Amino acid sequence: MFNILNFVPLVFLFAICVMFISSAVRILPEYERGVLFRLGRLVGVRGPGLFFIIPGVDRLVRVTLRTVAFEVPPQDVITHDNVTVKVSAVIYFRVMEPQKAIVEVEDYLYATSQLSQTTLRSVLGQVDLDELLSNREKINKELQEILDRHTGPWGVKVANVEVKNIDLPQEMQRAIAKQAEAERERRAKVIHAEGELQASEKLAQAAVILAAEPTALQLRYLQTLTEVSAEKNSTIIFPVPIDLIKMFLEKQTKA
Repeated sequence: MFNILNFVPLVFLFAICVMFISSAVRILPEYERGVLFRLGRLVGVRGPGLFFIIPGVDRLVRVTLRTVAFEVPPQDVITHDNVTVKVSAVIYFRVMEPQKAIVEVEDYLYATSQLSQTTLRSVLGQVDLDELLSNREKINKELQEILDRHTGPWGVKVANVEVKNIDLPQEMQRAIAKQAEAERERRAKVIHAEGELQASEKLAQAAVILAAEPTALQLRYLQTLTEVSAEKNSTIIFPVPIDLIKMFLEKQTKA
């Protein structure tokens, strides 16, 4: 006679085997690695793909290898010339050595974020406001080098740092606007003065040429009359060159 009670232990054993196998199998994608600890000791790095662990003995810590974009919240920074500004930045970093990121630091994400905030305040506090506004690329490079040097022992590589926003006080914005306006006026005056200088040089050269050729002066005079008459004015007033009446004056003097 069929007795179902005889199969209960087998079913129970089969369920235990299935649970054991499912907990022993691990699958990691290409962008992740697993740091494996066996009874508390570091065994190595596993992945990507399919591998097995010993349940209850091994502990697997997953670490992503993708680039992380971390936004540094706005920081109150006092520049070298005692101007208070709010500066925010974006940091791009990734884990290069998963075992160091887990063993050497408790939480590499939190540690990197805190280090970026303190480094941002420290570096920007050593530069003037004008340098902060004009040499942002240089400051980004300096921040990247400092952060990368400090996060290297953690197995973290800082690829890029970008200063995102610089919020200035209202009075400083007005002062910068006035400075920019004054600079534009200065450039306009310099350009106007250079134009006057070039024009005077050309007029001096023209005067020398006209003085050497009196006929050229007469032709220029007739050309000027033609240009004035083309405007269709009702009244035209023009000077009479002294050369036209010179011979009459000479005759009157002799008489």
